[in-house]
Amino acid sequence: MTQASTGEAPAANEVALSPRRFTLLQRIVLRIIIATGYWFIRLIGPTLRLSVSCEEGAQQTLGQRPLITSFWHACIIPATYYFRNGGVRVMSSNSYDGEYMGRIIHKFGFVAVKGSSSRNAVRALLGLRRALQEGWTVAFSIDGPRGPRHKVKPGPVALARSSGVPLSMFHIAVESAWVLNTWDRLIIPKPFSRVLMRFGKVIPVPAEATDEDIERYQQDLQASLDRVCEFAEANIKKVGAAEFPYNA
Repeated sequence: MTQASTGEAPAANEVALSPRRFTLLQRIVLRIIIATGYWFIRLIGPTLRLSVSCEEGAQQTLGQRPLITSFWHACIIPATYYFRNGGVRVMSSNSYDGEYMGRIIHKFGFVAVKGSSSRNAVRALLGLRRALQEGWTVAFSIDGPRGPRHKVKPGPVALARSSGVPLSMFHIAVESAWVLNTWDRLIIPKPFSRVLMRFGKVIPVPAEATDEDIERYQQDLQASLDRVCEFAEANIKKVGAAEFPYNA
């Protein structure tokens, strides 16, 4: 697998950041958070030592598209770096947190589509389906924006049924990191840490899937994310060993 995405960066006019109005203090804080977040990822990212491991039947490159990719919100910082400049479309909430995250990831070549699991979800899913039809990959930090932690939501599976694009999933384990006391236990990698990205087998969802089938595919996605998370966290310290199963 390649260690950086190779897709084209999105054009500036494709960005869907909302023109929300904020107070002067909020705008000042936004600028500080965006600048700090961008430069932290930009400086720390190149120092991280990435290894990639795949289940049989997983996606073949970081830049493969189109796919509907899911990961836990805690991994968003290393994921932002490794999938940079690939034109990946992501659902971004209309909250204040969603605003600064949307602006940070835009600086790394992502395109934010406004919406969340609780507000404007239908409009956002339509925008994401259009992006898939245009050949872009769509990514979900699937337990965001507010949890519950490590709980799959139905959006990706419904999108896979309507678009015909299969589901992919990954987890990123970091050997040495600061873990915030937030709902998602956000991972902030420390410089020069080893990183293990584990991809799960892709899951196609047929267009004729019933609502009962959708629940089963959602359970399959949950099981896949749990499995790749468990593998990555259990094996991060084994990376580099001769017997390490990079493809198993």
